[in-house]
Amino acid sequence: MPPRAVIFGCAGTALSEAERSFFAATDPLGFILFVRNCRDRPQIRALVAALRGAVGRDDAPVLIDQEGGRVARLRPPEWRAAPASVAFGALDRAAPEAAIEAVRLNANLIAADLADLGITVNCAPVLDVASPGMHEAIGDRAYADRADVVARLGRACAEGLLEGGVLPALKHLPGHGRAGADTHLGATAIEATRKELRAVDFAPFRALAEMPIGIVGHPIYTALDARNPASVSPVVIPEAIRVEIGFDGLLISDDLNMAALSGSPGTRAAAALVAGCDIALHCNGEMVEMVAVAESVGAMSASARERWGRARDRLVPAPGLDRHCAEAALAARLGLVTGLQTVAAVT
Repeated sequence: MPPRAVIFGCAGTALSEAERSFFAATDPLGFILFVRNCRDRPQIRALVAALRGAVGRDDAPVLIDQEGGRVARLRPPEWRAAPASVAFGALDRAAPEAAIEAVRLNANLIAADLADLGITVNCAPVLDVASPGMHEAIGDRAYADRADVVARLGRACAEGLLEGGVLPALKHLPGHGRAGADTHLGATAIEATRKELRAVDFAPFRALAEMPIGIVGHPIYTALDARNPASVSPVVIPEAIRVEIGFDGLLISDDLNMAALSGSPGTRAAAALVAGCDIALHCNGEMVEMVAVAESVGAMSASARERWGRARDRLVPAPGLDRHCAEAALAARLGLVTGLQTVAAVT
């Protein structure tokens, strides 16, 4: 029997017997970790092993959001504090080639941390293009306000993660940069025309359409579907994401618990799959909700299994990373922008 078309979170730093039994019975495709699940390296390795042991699959994906900046589940002092994406966008304005190298090095370092723990998917890069009025929920998570820069730096991040033995998951398809509100807290509508969306918001995702995994956001795109958030839209997913953007990787909904969606957790999960997501994502680890989601979600479809198989095949053992050299090279490149700004100010 194929795995169930869902990724679940868990409540704490170790599995309870109830969680272990539930995951064994429902067989979700994989799992996602948050700050509440992460204390130190031995604990996370043990938790990851327990999660995979519960479903009996060594290749069950384990996801995390380790973008850098504000969005990092692994935090100092145990782990390095990676810069927010906007820092690389600033470097790109001063030294584009150095920015690409810096993003790749940063991704290599993040991947080394994740692979060491058994985590196989990083929910990054963010390919949203910054726009006037953009809510701070995206804010400094966006590389830049130009689609070509976002695509260039996003590719360096995705390829750097792959080099380190970790799968990138692009977010937030089909583009979240124009959203004026936080979808964690409520609904938000993007009023751009289809032409504007194609020219700007879709462009970075189109440029990286061959990447293995993507995450669909919850904004409403009024020019595409004025009623439904993207993650549950039977128009946005098949027409905009699959056809216009050309993304044929594994498609995961954003977290079903966000307030931009309506209805019960089970209703939300079922709607995401009907709309065209391959996998529903439920993050909070609440058992009552997970039971409802599992009852509403069946086994992965044949197309979802094929897409996951292609993604899994891109996981390759990473060569050893000289962390000291990589960190020094990254610091040198990030220092360029400060140095150039200082020279400009003096002259």
